[in-house]
Amino acid sequence: MESSSGSTRREATRQKLYEAAVTLIAEQGFSATTVDEIAERAGVAKGTVYYNFASKSVLFEELLRHGVGLLTASLKEAAERTAAAGGSKTDALDAMVRAGLVFIDRYPAFTQLYVAELWRTNRAWQSTLMVVRQQAVAVVENVLREGVEGGEFHEAIDVSLTASALVGMVLVAALDWKAFQPERSLDDVHSALSRLLQGRVSGTRA
Repeated sequence: MESSSGSTRREATRQKLYEAAVTLIAEQGFSATTVDEIAERAGVAKGTVYYNFASKSVLFEELLRHGVGLLTASLKEAAERTAAAGGSKTDALDAMVRAGLVFIDRYPAFTQLYVAELWRTNRAWQSTLMVVRQQAVAVVENVLREGVEGGEFHEAIDVSLTASALVGMVLVAALDWKAFQPERSLDDVHSALSRLLQGRVSGTRA
């Protein structure tokens, strides 16, 4: 049985491999990235990569699972924190938008890869990607469903599609921010999306 210190050490090694892989693949693509390069970037021996992951594809699949898992946890934590503070479901969605932006600000290369992979259909990890994507979207769906049941949101809204749209809005807006408007602050971007979320794009000023 692996000791707790050994388990922590292995987790730290896997984290280094994730970071090396996501950076390299974002720079030059999956096919062009070699296990040797990942090992070199992570500062470990090539054998260490294969000790932790059976292949480059398995490493990338686990990277997607790990990254989207972090995003899902941050969205869930934002919703739970808002609920604990007595906030509305709209407040919870707004907090989740911000949590998503914070995540993307911290992991821009991962987000870029994740969005790109969503549009590919010939990857070995496609089924895994769909599962982890649904886990992230389900957190938003839960808040929307609770809002409908509590009378805060209109009962006619399509919960599934609305949740996907909200997640997509944050992902695409954040990538646009990082690529084309990097001078804008996270608060500024969040404020713009918050207005959109709360239906204040059109109409008279309050």
